[in-house]
Amino acid sequence: MDELYLDDLTVGQTFESEGHALDAAQIIAFARDFDPQVFHTDSAGAEGTFFGGLAASGWHTAAITMRQLVASIPLANGVIGGGGEIRWPTPTRADDVLQVRTRIEEIIFSRSKPGRGAVVAHCVTLNQHDEIRQEFRPKLVAWKRGVLPG
Repeated sequence: MDELYLDDLTVGQTFESEGHALDAAQIIAFARDFDPQVFHTDSAGAEGTFFGGLAASGWHTAAITMRQLVASIPLANGVIGGGGEIRWPTPTRADDVLQVRTRIEEIIFSRSKPGRGAVVAHCVTLNQHDEIRQEFRPKLVAWKRGVLPG
């Protein structure tokens, strides 16, 4: 897919990522490094917790989502965030296959920097059963064709 510029995007436009298969080893490895809590690092210990079993860190789900956004929305100059909202309505589990579906909700052209703008997207990360694992509403920075970032 060719790089996309602000000029190429429209409200309502959708993008869909490939699937990412997750297993317990990935969940535990990420959590040991970045979110070392028993419900993320120990399958047996996680049984008696709020999650009732091993659950991926929300930040792990967010990292996978980001990777999938970069692959599925080839914005020229990169997928650069400028804020947003995130929520995890249900925990990501071992054996989930995560896919991100993105819809452009708003395009805001900058008045002070006419060569760029912001793209508000609604990104939903779902598992193979269409259960929502994450909702993310980022505001992404995008440039018009022919304008160099800076």
